[in-house]
Amino acid sequence: MAKATRNDLRNVAIVAHVDHGKTTLVDAMLNQTHSFAEHAHVEERAMDSNELEREKGITILAKNTAISYNGVHAGGTPVTINVIDTPGHADFGGEVERGLSMVDGVVLLVDASEGPLPQTRFVLRKALEARMPVILLVNKTDRPDARIDEVVAESQDLLLGLASDLADDVPDLDLDAILDVPVVYASGRNGAASHHKPANGELPDNDDLEPLFEAILEHIPAPTYDDEHPLQAHVTNLDASPFLGRLALLRVFHGTIKKGQTVAWVKHDGSVQNVRVTELFLTKALDRYPAESAGPGDIAVVAGFEDIMIGDTLADAEDVRPLPVIEVDEPAISMTIGTNTSPLVGKVKGHKLTARMVKDRLDRELIGNVSLKVVDIGRPDAWEVQGRGELALAILVEQMRREGYELTVGKPQVVTKQVDGKLHEPYEHLTIDAPEEYLGAITQLLAARKGRMDNMSNHGTGWVRMEFIVPSRGLIGFRTEFMTTTRGTGIANAISHGYDEWAGQIVTRNNGSIVADRAGVVTPFAIIALQERMTFFVNPTEEVYEGMVIGENSRNDDMDVNITKEKKLTNMRSSTADTFESMTPSRQLSLEECLEFAREDECVEVTPTAVRIRKVELDATARARAASRLKKQG
Repeated sequence: MAKATRNDLRNVAIVAHVDHGKTTLVDAMLNQTHSFAEHAHVEERAMDSNELEREKGITILAKNTAISYNGVHAGGTPVTINVIDTPGHADFGGEVERGLSMVDGVVLLVDASEGPLPQTRFVLRKALEARMPVILLVNKTDRPDARIDEVVAESQDLLLGLASDLADDVPDLDLDAILDVPVVYASGRNGAASHHKPANGELPDNDDLEPLFEAILEHIPAPTYDDEHPLQAHVTNLDASPFLGRLALLRVFHGTIKKGQTVAWVKHDGSVQNVRVTELFLTKALDRYPAESAGPGDIAVVAGFEDIMIGDTLADAEDVRPLPVIEVDEPAISMTIGTNTSPLVGKVKGHKLTARMVKDRLDRELIGNVSLKVVDIGRPDAWEVQGRGELALAILVEQMRREGYELTVGKPQVVTKQVDGKLHEPYEHLTIDAPEEYLGAITQLLAARKGRMDNMSNHGTGWVRMEFIVPSRGLIGFRTEFMTTTRGTGIANAISHGYDEWAGQIVTRNNGSIVADRAGVVTPFAIIALQERMTFFVNPTEEVYEGMVIGENSRNDDMDVNITKEKKLTNMRSSTADTFESMTPSRQLSLEECLEFAREDECVEVTPTAVRIRKVELDATARARAASRLKKQG
């Protein structure tokens, strides 16, 4: 056995909280190393290639890019730096875990004002569990509210806290390396980095990213391998091509994989099959180019494997040595997704309505998304989909809606489990940054949701940071109410805190629903007559049906109304003709807001052109009967 090192290669993941500037920093790294052709048109945040990622401004999928660095620290030979851009949101934690399985070190990117937040803790813990070296990069030093010294101290405290938590699980953790983490100060938007700390609110004293490249080359280890070891490669991501079928993104650990080679494909269940590699690609900047072979440490894309899955191993056909399967945290939130069962189904021409189409789409999602589960609930037209958080599930529904599916989506629920005969539910560790005048209102809001304050600190800037332990149930629908309470100024971030005993009943919405009592078209006359007592979600001329939720009541019980009522016309002229200026504009709810708003007896109808809330039982008489039955039982 002879250890060898590939000094011309580095594999690094950039991990950070949402909106701390990961994708913008990768843009700057690509531009500085002249990775694009002279006349190439490159979008801002080039790594966020997905339409939803651009709209929401967050990274959803882990992606990789290869930067060819030949600067002053390369020593004369170009070094390829494979950069994995990971999502910062804990709901997409499965993407982070896959990304970390491909790399040898991480750049921890922290906002110079906000400091380390819960998701930072989540991704950092995963990196330390894998015993990876860390480079701390303090980004956005030019923010007017930057507090660089405090953020560095908080990050080092976080590292030490995590190291002490992991001391029992990871006995050979290198504490000296954690105490002596290299720090780089940067402004990703300006493409500037420095080893010297700038003053708060100022740019680094250097106008390029050379100090960052120097830190990566010095502190991220080059891939090591055994030059006598047979081929071992791990599938970490999947893609598809209209010409080549399914593509497998893999990291080669030992040996060399070649185009045209026959390799042993080790599946999840342990079965082995010999398959020929029909195509092989490597990455340069954001493009893939055909290659003849990929060696140890390379991140390559191969074709020829029809139903390959994430976590499978490609090994030497003569000497099969499988790698361990990628472990992913358990899902915490579930929702029922089924075919559209409303009276308005199929009104949009040529859309996907059948149960078979919906099931095929959910099965396709499972291929590339390791953190989702689809559970059969014994119904032919609906399935339970489990994921990390409601955002991850809402993103899936939004993608299906854009692809032309019509769905009925149930209210998000928590995934419970029995421990020692007692019911346990998932909890979240919630961190809130808000102006101090909202302290009382936020505490009251979370107390009603069974939240327990864990910590509170006041930076003396007029803002307070509060930490709560809250049942995951209590955070379903929390964000909208929180934003209203803090007038849009508060920042809330949550991360899984494990399972604990059931917290009891949580009432999240005090107002009842306004329900249409008949099918028809909404009239301005009916809205003007009712708008004093309720808020509407529908506009005049919109089609409604019996059992559709059309607004929010000012009281806590549901109310059935006739929203299609027309004014009786006579041949007399009226001095008090209708004035529509007095009509209040309706509230337009997004998909996420609809899922948050729905009560237990409601669900959301999702079509390519509209998102509507409706009662599960559309018939008003049947609903009244069920309600009186419940009262008698109570």
